[in-house]
Amino acid sequence: MNVLYLLPILPPKIPQAEALYQEIDLLRRHHPGRLIYINPNQHLRLPVRLPRLLFGWQLLAKLRQWAQGCDVCHFYNPDPFAYPILSYLRKPVVYSLSGGLSQTWNRRYFARLGAITTLSQADQAHMQQQGLRNVFLVRPSVDAQRFTQQPQPLVAQSPIRLMMASAPWTHSQFQSKGVDALLTAAQRNPRLHITFLWRGHLLPEMQQRLAQANLKSQISIIDGAVDVNAILATVHASVVLAEGSQIIKAYPQSLLDSLAAGKPVLLSRSIPMSDYVGQTGCGEIIDSVTPEAILASVAALEANYARYATVSQTAAHDFAPEQTVASFTAAYEFARA
Repeated sequence: MNVLYLLPILPPKIPQAEALYQEIDLLRRHHPGRLIYINPNQHLRLPVRLPRLLFGWQLLAKLRQWAQGCDVCHFYNPDPFAYPILSYLRKPVVYSLSGGLSQTWNRRYFARLGAITTLSQADQAHMQQQGLRNVFLVRPSVDAQRFTQQPQPLVAQSPIRLMMASAPWTHSQFQSKGVDALLTAAQRNPRLHITFLWRGHLLPEMQQRLAQANLKSQISIIDGAVDVNAILATVHASVVLAEGSQIIKAYPQSLLDSLAAGKPVLLSRSIPMSDYVGQTGCGEIIDSVTPEAILASVAALEANYARYATVSQTAAHDFAPEQTVASFTAAYEFARA
C-alpha cells in the first residue's frame, strides 16, 4: 500500500534523532511513500509565523498530484486541530494524534476523516462515546534489538543518574517541559546528575542556564546524534516532563528506549504513558512539574529501584514494531474501504 506521509512541523535538524521520524521510517519500509512537510514557515521570512489554518495551501497542487499515486494520506499532529487542507486531498486521510485530545475538538471534522489513530485508550473511548467509529488505538514501538540491558546498581549515597531526551523547541518549553524544574532539583540534591540530549535548538540558552545555576559538575549536555544505547548504559533511569499532553508524544520515544535498555522511567502524570507506568510498575509518576515533585519521585525511585528495574527489563515486549505496523495497516485498510 502506498502512503503519502504529511507533517505540519518544521523539518528537524537531526531527523534520525526524532521519534516521529523513526516511526515513519518504520512504516515506509512496509508502506512506501513520500514524506512532505506542509508548514510554509520553513520557506518564508516574515515578521510573524503563518497560522496553522494556512498550512499546506502553498502545496495544494503538488499534494493532489502526489496523492493520486497513493492509497491513503497519513497525517501526524499532537493535538486535534482541524487543518482545512486535509479536506482537499481527494484521498482518505488517516489522522494520527501523537499527543492527546484537548477539551474542545471538532467532532464533525474528525468524523469525516478516513480514520483516526490515538495512543490513548481514554481518548479512543471518549471519541467513540461521541459517536465516532473510525478511531484506532495504535501503541508505539521500540526496536529492542538496538539496545543491550546493562544494569546500573543504585547504591546509597552514590550519584543518581538520569537521562532527559525531550529537549525544548521554544523558550517557553524550558518551563513546560520541566527543564528549569530539573535544574532547580539538581541544585537542591547534589547527588542528582542529569544527561540532557539536545536537538540543535536553543543550546546557548541552555548553556547560559547551566552557568547561572553552577551545575556543570552535575549536568551533561550532548547536542546532536548520539548512541542512545551507550548513554542509557550509564544512567539509572530516564525522565520526561510536561505540563500538558499536547506538547509531547503520548509515549515519548526516549522512555520506550529506556525500557528496552531495562531502565525505569519517571514521567509526568499528564503524559498518557503514565497510565501504562502505573499499571505495570516500571517507574515513577510525577504529579507536577516542580522541583519538589521531582525530588519526591527521585527518592521513591531510589527506594524501589530494584523492583522497578526488574519490571523494566521485560516491558519493551509490549511495544513490538510488528504490532505497531499491523495497527496502522488496519487503520489504512479501514480508511480505504
